[in-house]
Amino acid sequence: MGRALVERFPTARALFERASEILGYDLAELCSAGSEEKLSATEFSQPALFVTGIAAARVWQAENPEQAARVTAAAGLSLGEYTAVCFAGGLTFEDTLRLVQRRGLAMQAAADAVQSGMASILGLELAEIEKLCEENRGENEILQPANLLCPGNIAVSGHLTAIDRLEQQTKGNLKLIRLNVAGAFHTPLMQPAVAKLREALQEMPLGDCKLPVYSNVDSAPHTQADEIRELLSRQVVSPVRWEDSIRRMIADGVGSFLEAGTGRVLRGTLKRIDRKLFSQGFGDEADGFGNTTH
Repeated sequence: MGRALVERFPTARALFERASEILGYDLAELCSAGSEEKLSATEFSQPALFVTGIAAARVWQAENPEQAARVTAAAGLSLGEYTAVCFAGGLTFEDTLRLVQRRGLAMQAAADAVQSGMASILGLELAEIEKLCEENRGENEILQPANLLCPGNIAVSGHLTAIDRLEQQTKGNLKLIRLNVAGAFHTPLMQPAVAKLREALQEMPLGDCKLPVYSNVDSAPHTQADEIRELLSRQVVSPVRWEDSIRRMIADGVGSFLEAGTGRVLRGTLKRIDRKLFSQGFGDEADGFGNTTH
């Protein structure tokens, strides 16, 4: 992750080097050669994803100045929303990284306190998934939709015992994929992280954004610092309304999208939401730079 960016672009290399100074470990080495177990830990995965994403975005800006000048909005899924706020000018790179590091530590601590996780369910509508969660949620357990990505792709989050029960009930009837994450993100099980995150957000000099950032919490565009600070603190315990955010962006006139970072998951969700959308990826080693997906 991020290796091609670091090898090909001095801008990206400088960001990774600066990140390593702040974090106290070699982030580029961790991203390109670190163990899957270590990278799966929230305290490491969140800085890695943020720096890779913002490095790809900054390189794309430098390589495509005319296109970059026409960007009208930003959005990011879960941790990616911090990248979007940084890209939109609400936070500096350094302050965003420090905030993301503290977020990762707080969420890791909350995850370590209870056996929990997440799983993607493919092919069902939200109402059907809510019913399955209700049927498999034991007393004092949490199991609920957490990432509302696109039609037919919703992730649930909660206690592992409830996810185990759901997996057994639906075995052979639908596709359930366990996610390699530390805990039940975007549920009340992350509540212990909220106070620490609020404190970190208050300490960071977050300013108004130059571009509207569409929030995971309410799917609406925001530029005011106070609003964004409050929404980011609520995000860790609220479902990610990604499909609603994309549909709101389309309704507001956004007609093309660029995914900056590693992988092609978000481009895949765009195709499921509206196949007419034009989407472009930058920063994905497996797919090249600037390749387009329809």
